[in-house]
Amino acid sequence: MIGLDANLLVRYFAQDDPVQSPIAIEVLERRLTEEEPGFVSIVATTETVWALKRGYRLKNEAIAAVVETMLQTVSLVVESEREVFLALTALRDGRGEFADALIGALCAKAGCSRILSFDGGALRLPGFEHP
Repeated sequence: MIGLDANLLVRYFAQDDPVQSPIAIEVLERRLTEEEPGFVSIVATTETVWALKRGYRLKNEAIAAVVETMLQTVSLVVESEREVFLALTALRDGRGEFADALIGALCAKAGCSRILSFDGGALRLPGFEHP
C-alpha cells in the first residue's frame, strides 16, 4: 500500500497544474492497483474536501462526487470508509459540513454518547450538543 497526501488528490481532481496534475493522473490511474492500492487517511480526505471547498470554491455536489469517486475506486483504500460515506451523505444532502459530519460519525464509532460543540452548523447534526 502507498500513502497518498491531500495535495496529490487535489491535483488529480482539480486538474489545475500543468506539471503536477499529469503526475497525479499517472499515479492514480496507472501506478496504483488493487494489489498495491493507495491509502487515503482521514486527514488526507478532510484536507482534500477543505481545499476543494475553500481554495477552489466547489459546490457541495461536486465535492460529494469527488469523495464518492474516492470511495468507489478499487485502487484506493479510504480510512474509516463507512464514516467517510456517512459524512459524504450529510454533505450531499445539505445536512452539514463534511468535517463536522465526519467528526460525528467517528465519535459515534468510538461510542460517544454526544459531541459537544460551539459550532452552530455542527449543532444541526445528530449527536451534537451545545456544552
